[in-house]
Amino acid sequence: MKQIILCKYGEIVLKGLNRSGFEAELLKNVRRRLKSLGEFKVSSIQSTMYVEPLSDNIDLDEVTERLKKVYGITKICPAFACEKNLDAIYSTIKENLSDDLNSAKTFRVTAKRSDKRFPMTSMEVMAELGGMILNDFPHLNVDVKNPELTVICEIRDKAAYVHGPAIEGAGGMPVGTSGRALLMLSGGIDSPVAGTMIAKRGVIISAIHFQSPPYTSERAFIKVCRLAAKMTEYCGQVTLFSVPFTKIQEAIRDNCPEELFTIIMRRLMVEISQRIAEKYDFSALITGESIGQVASQTMSAIVATDAVSRIPVFRPCIGLDKQEIIDISYKIGTFDISIEPYEDCCTVFTPKHPKTKPTLAEVEAAQNAFDFEPLIQEAVDGTEFKTFKPYVDYDFLI
Repeated sequence: MKQIILCKYGEIVLKGLNRSGFEAELLKNVRRRLKSLGEFKVSSIQSTMYVEPLSDNIDLDEVTERLKKVYGITKICPAFACEKNLDAIYSTIKENLSDDLNSAKTFRVTAKRSDKRFPMTSMEVMAELGGMILNDFPHLNVDVKNPELTVICEIRDKAAYVHGPAIEGAGGMPVGTSGRALLMLSGGIDSPVAGTMIAKRGVIISAIHFQSPPYTSERAFIKVCRLAAKMTEYCGQVTLFSVPFTKIQEAIRDNCPEELFTIIMRRLMVEISQRIAEKYDFSALITGESIGQVASQTMSAIVATDAVSRIPVFRPCIGLDKQEIIDISYKIGTFDISIEPYEDCCTVFTPKHPKTKPTLAEVEAAQNAFDFEPLIQEAVDGTEFKTFKPYVDYDFLI
């Protein structure tokens, strides 16, 4: 009996004439995520993707876990395929769901007849299969509203498919359908969440990180690399740009008012990031800022930071509180890495009393009192990058 995984679409079904392009991108993403697990036939029919393993030794539990992190899929149904007749369908139910039926007290059957040539209606299929189950499992009772077990039968063009309740997918849009953006990845909790949230809307994510040795350590950079590698499970391939930032931070320390250190630093980070974005064809920047969370994230501070930007800055966490952000970081698997106690450049030369309501005029005047341009260009020219792919073990990250 052939096992197969049915994946149901979400927003893709609303895309009209553009739908085929979204489906093609989703299938491509699935093939990439599953490539290291073995050979699969991946196809799309009737708003459903079919993931069919081509050998018996493939770990279907791992396949399901990976599919749960592919944006564009809303439901995942590990199923058993059989012939399109009632006896074959019930035989498949009994062979593969008997343990579940024996342990449950209540059940229901749902049926979907996509193949309208099948001689029975969906209601007739449900009634017949429900009667067969009650005959062989007399301890069960039917509960159509809140059953312990739902047995699902889908009658489609090529076969009938039997499975239990669907598993929740990641939803969203397939990565690769909405352009490219550059995430400012600090090493904290918020920025990986922000990048993953934007990837959920179909955006290809790369990341940029600012290093300040000797004030920041090699372990701090490895931590950021581990975050980028972990994000690939949801975002797909992630390129991480590493910017040498020590000279700029020392220049800020030596030439700018202490209470404006953080705002000026953020402005220079945005300037460098958008030059990298322009060079590598990214359309927007992403940050993990949440309004009012720290001094540099007050509305006045964000206005002063955004004034330097020539491309959009997306802030998907802007209205979330810290616990909401933490909950998402647990879900995407980045929280434990983010809280490792390695410093990042944002903690270097932190002012004792940062200004929470700076005006744009005073920030610009303080920044313009020193010529940062040669240091900015030196940082851009010295930027290096690494690329991380999903489900690859990188030795240097251990």
